[in-house]
Amino acid sequence: MSQLLPPSPDRPGENYFGAVAAVAWKDLTAELRSRELLSAMLIFAMLVILVFNFALELDKKSRETVTAGVLWVTFAFAGTLGLNRSMSVEKDRGCLDGLLLAPVDRSAIYFGKVISNLAFMLIVEVIVLPIYSVLYSVNLFNPGLLSVILLGSLGYVAVGTLLATMAVQTRTRDVLLPILLFPVVIPVLVSAVQASKGFLAGLEMSEIMPWLNLLIVYDVIFIAAAFMTFDYVVEE
Repeated sequence: MSQLLPPSPDRPGENYFGAVAAVAWKDLTAELRSRELLSAMLIFAMLVILVFNFALELDKKSRETVTAGVLWVTFAFAGTLGLNRSMSVEKDRGCLDGLLLAPVDRSAIYFGKVISNLAFMLIVEVIVLPIYSVLYSVNLFNPGLLSVILLGSLGYVAVGTLLATMAVQTRTRDVLLPILLFPVVIPVLVSAVQASKGFLAGLEMSEIMPWLNLLIVYDVIFIAAAFMTFDYVVEE
């Protein structure tokens, strides 16, 4: 695992981004060895889409109309499971205290966790999309839809990482995170579902752009807010 180096007055930016990369690389290599987090997320995601597949006995046209909603329900629940597990492992193994004691800006820890959590969520989505396409006979490999999935996942993970850091300090962290997270990410889920539905239905970009703009604005605002508040969150 890469070491978190103290900031250098000569190259502060390089050390900051090095710390971000070190945190992300630590999570990715640890998961590569254990495969605990990805396995749980994938099993949960597969279970959700299989249940919906057998529950929604609809014709092809009707299935296309519910695809956006089913996809984002799957991504949201699997992502919540991954966020909770990611932070609880750090807390239980004492790694979180070690990260906080490292001589780096604590926002670097936040961005490192965001990158690793986003990577886990994207891996699950890459596996889910072709399986969903086969089960539901819907072509999901649309560049516009893929961009919506990326933007929605980024917003979901950016907020979820901050709230998971807050919830992990409590005894009821498994229950508390969804209670805190879902009301805050409603704008992400609604705009992502509407934009996804627009691309799948082949609507004009003028009808989809308001939802895309909402996703982009949400991502920027909450990443900036998390950057400014993460230090106070981990102190509490």
